[in-house]
Amino acid sequence: MSDQGRQLFGTDGIRGVAGEFPLTEESTYLIGRALGHDLMRGQQKAQAVMGQDTRESSAWIADRVAAGLAAVGVDVRSAGVITTPGVAYLARSRGFAAGVVISASHNPWTDNGIKVFSGDGFKLTDARELAIEKEIFALLARPGAADDTAMKVARPSLPGEAGLRKAYIESLAASVPSDLSHMRVLVDCANGAATAEAPELFRSLRIPATFTHVTPDGKNINDGCGALHPETLGKAVAGSGGQFDLGVTFDGDADRALFCDGEGRVVNGDGVLLLVARDLQARGKLSGSTVVATTMSNMGVEIALKKSGIRMLRANVGDKYVLEDMLKTGATLGGEQSGHIIFRDGDATTGDGLLTALRVTDVIVRSGKSLAELVSDLKVFPQKIQNVRVREKIPFAQVPEVQRAIEAAERELDGNGRVVVRYSGTEALARVMVEAESEEKMQALTAGITAEILKALGV
Repeated sequence: MSDQGRQLFGTDGIRGVAGEFPLTEESTYLIGRALGHDLMRGQQKAQAVMGQDTRESSAWIADRVAAGLAAVGVDVRSAGVITTPGVAYLARSRGFAAGVVISASHNPWTDNGIKVFSGDGFKLTDARELAIEKEIFALLARPGAADDTAMKVARPSLPGEAGLRKAYIESLAASVPSDLSHMRVLVDCANGAATAEAPELFRSLRIPATFTHVTPDGKNINDGCGALHPETLGKAVAGSGGQFDLGVTFDGDADRALFCDGEGRVVNGDGVLLLVARDLQARGKLSGSTVVATTMSNMGVEIALKKSGIRMLRANVGDKYVLEDMLKTGATLGGEQSGHIIFRDGDATTGDGLLTALRVTDVIVRSGKSLAELVSDLKVFPQKIQNVRVREKIPFAQVPEVQRAIEAAERELDGNGRVVVRYSGTEALARVMVEAESEEKMQALTAGITAEILKALGV
């Protein structure tokens, strides 16, 4: 599926610069109202749970969305600072009509966003998001829809509820059957939402972990750290003199995780899919011997999985689309190169970085092998992803120069590589991904396509 037809919702909720449309005080209040109308449709009362990351704008955006929800009769409870999958867990396990997360994930601190889960813990369908969007625009066009009196209603009964976070942490700890207490782990919390749960979770499992980037100040989320900068973790582990067996790094809202081995070599989501898929397959728990990845996953992991008798399907980029294909096919494992990993052998409904960290550590412990050994046969095709800022997202098929460059690259690769050119679902970016057998060819083809996008669509 695509984002076609929607103007506010992207692949991961509504996102933008905090203080600018659609994240102004007025528009966030109206987003809350429109969502509230959707939740109240056909019922007399509804309750939503809300969580947020550590950006300085998250508190006031949460206030405005909550005021909008309350204005139409939705009771809102706050989990305070909590990971995105933590809110999804609470929505599905505590009988909430919805879970709302104020976060822009891996984006800079100046951005923010609004993600919504339905009461079953799944992200809203595209059709439901479109219906909510239509009401938002209708409210924006109505004079007085966000009048001062309603806007200034205090957020009702929203103390930070540590009990909600505790329930999520306990559910994660209970999902691990192995004793992980001899694993020495360095954990990068990205100065984000994981700072509220990761230390307590690792302590509860007696994992001797050292934590970095756990002092959020509202502006340092993802700043040179976290899953956006896994090299930071890798350098720290490599320079520790063998102090750590494993490194884990989360993004701002901790719905994904990346890793590094004891030598500091980074292992991304492709490597995680490979090692977890093999473990599930060996235990007879990989439904249909199938893994769902995305168009961005490296050909190397597809080849390695095939050698293990495992089929890899490719979904559109975005963990909600990975999940859609998992539900269609019955697959128990899916994920993205960026570190969103979805486990459907349990009750998870979205990518969860904390759960992924525990599952990877569990495989390492049970196998008796290091992370490096578990992915040692993964031969990664040279791959480059080039981001190009664009002024508008015109379908590439309607831009002849770009389309010709893409087709020429595909002819030159002749099946020994891949070209994927797509727009970001959350930013005004075109992403050019090229895989080839040689570094030189990969660089040349990426540069050629990028140049044509810049000429035709660049800012």
